[in-house]
Amino acid sequence: MDQKKLRQFVARGKFFKSVVEDGSDIVMIVDYDGEILYANHSVKSTLGYNRDFLVGKNFFKFLKDDGETRKQFKASTKKPFNRSVEFQFLCKDKTFRFFEFNSINLKKTEGVEALILDCRDITQRKKDAAELLMAQQAKELFMANISHEIRTPINGIAGIASLLNETTPPEEAKSYLTAIRSAAENLKVIINDILDLSRIESGQIKFEKIGFNLDDLLSALQSTFGFQAKSKGIQLIIRQETGIRRILLGDPVRLNQILINLIGNALKFTHQGSIHVSVKAEETKEKSILLAFEVKDTGIGVAKEKLNKIFERFSQADSSVTRKYGGTGLGLAIVKQLTELQHGSIEVSSIEGVGSVFTVRIPYETMEATAVRKSSGKSNAEKRLDSPGKISVLLVEDNDINQLYAGSILKNWGIHYEVAENGFVALEKLKTFTPDIVLMDVQMPVMDGFEATKAIRTMLPEKNQMPIIALTANATQNILEQCKACGMTDYLPKPFTPAELQGVLRLYADKKSMVAIKDGADGSLNVAGKVFDLGYLKRVSGNDLNFIQQIVESFLSTAALELTNIQEALTKKDLRTIVRSVHKMKPSLVMVGAENAREVAVRIEMLGTDDNNARQVFEDTAIFQKTSEKTILALKKFLKR
Repeated sequence: MDQKKLRQFVARGKFFKSVVEDGSDIVMIVDYDGEILYANHSVKSTLGYNRDFLVGKNFFKFLKDDGETRKQFKASTKKPFNRSVEFQFLCKDKTFRFFEFNSINLKKTEGVEALILDCRDITQRKKDAAELLMAQQAKELFMANISHEIRTPINGIAGIASLLNETTPPEEAKSYLTAIRSAAENLKVIINDILDLSRIESGQIKFEKIGFNLDDLLSALQSTFGFQAKSKGIQLIIRQETGIRRILLGDPVRLNQILINLIGNALKFTHQGSIHVSVKAEETKEKSILLAFEVKDTGIGVAKEKLNKIFERFSQADSSVTRKYGGTGLGLAIVKQLTELQHGSIEVSSIEGVGSVFTVRIPYETMEATAVRKSSGKSNAEKRLDSPGKISVLLVEDNDINQLYAGSILKNWGIHYEVAENGFVALEKLKTFTPDIVLMDVQMPVMDGFEATKAIRTMLPEKNQMPIIALTANATQNILEQCKACGMTDYLPKPFTPAELQGVLRLYADKKSMVAIKDGADGSLNVAGKVFDLGYLKRVSGNDLNFIQQIVESFLSTAALELTNIQEALTKKDLRTIVRSVHKMKPSLVMVGAENAREVAVRIEMLGTDDNNARQVFEDTAIFQKTSEKTILALKKFLKR
């Protein structure tokens, strides 16, 4: 290599003093072997070295894990320039900083084998990216906990309220029950809003493209809100322009969600007068149509200067609105994003004290009516299935209580079912058993639901069309995407009600002659002290004492075994085994209403992911043992009675 020629070139570089010498980026000239021939003044402020110290040293000696960087550096010697090559460089204070370089190959321009490296410090960018990833993971975990931990008490509150309403209690008690039901419904709205927003923000929300009847959708909205409007003394009118092609190709669920949010919002803020919902065609072409959905109310209205805030997340026009009317402030933000993701637009006009008008425009393709299956005119609740005993189910579930719970429901409906305690057993069973539907728990030992589904789809191709429904307590977008990716058909969030299970069976086994699934009456509430509450089991079983006894006995035997495992693990300070055993007990604690023990279990699960929390987990485990033992003792007394 002609070192003299290289040095002459470097000397000529002083002409670029203002650009190179005094620039904020680190600039180096490095020959093909890695020797540093030049470094500008920035190395002092950024790396801590005097530039004279670096000249003559080998560039690669300062790199952390330089294999990939060497590869990129070598690639840079083969082309005129390269960009955005990341590397970590050792600073004088013994720390590593992240950089990326853009290179210019001097072989092409000066005939010398060296690269000019323009190096930019990206340490902060890397740190920000890592923090963002951690925040996203924390958010995903939060969503998982939200969907799992809140769904159960909400369903319990709503179910108990419905049950006691049916028994016609005194008027004062009725008012309390109405408040309970209202609170439960509001909490459901909050959870759904948060989960919807999570899916939208992650960019993973999917839109269907199916045929649907606009008449049916609008009629359902009238039924949904008609009673509520009447009870407030408000006139609700839903009309559509004559001549609109009513069979559209798009996502009816998302359109319904948009209109439910807008009409619900109008009802919330309207105390007298009317709400008019109109649909008209603004542009009609041979195979497409632009529809305008207008929701006009005579409610409290919004001040002009506050209109720009109402579509922001977690925001309402005024903080006092949240205190007075409630809500998350997510509804209109979700409406806006759902509309725009369908290539539509939304606008609002409002006069404070007079009312508001929201207009949503969404383009749809149109299609012939024959492409949509005709509706029977009955709701899901009104449909009945016939020919008992012809449906078969494989229940893949490792938890004894959950097996008994789901199995008892299926048995009561006359459905033939078999149980597999993990994915491996399920795979073996399916070699000789062909059920109409598989209910697959996600988290199991030996082989989990994801692995099992992949194996079924790969190893048993003749069962590729068999519906596999995930049973999961964590209904987050990430989990749902995993379900879809491994070949699952749909999911059912846990804990599920008999009605929800019924809906899944009807949806995915509707081509079979099915058993008539009965809508069992809810049982009566019975709270045996504070350590357990069998109200949920009584409600879902129709107060079937044999069913409840089976669940309780199964819980007692399972809990005794797990508590023994927990005691052994506690003696050995085995954090992982403690967390695993507590996790296995938690669904059963929910089933028997052992709220105190469940709360401690949740805390152990959350803290148990970090070894630094071991001492606190061990203390909580002792509390969990005592609380669980109290529950077991109380349940044993219940069985004796």
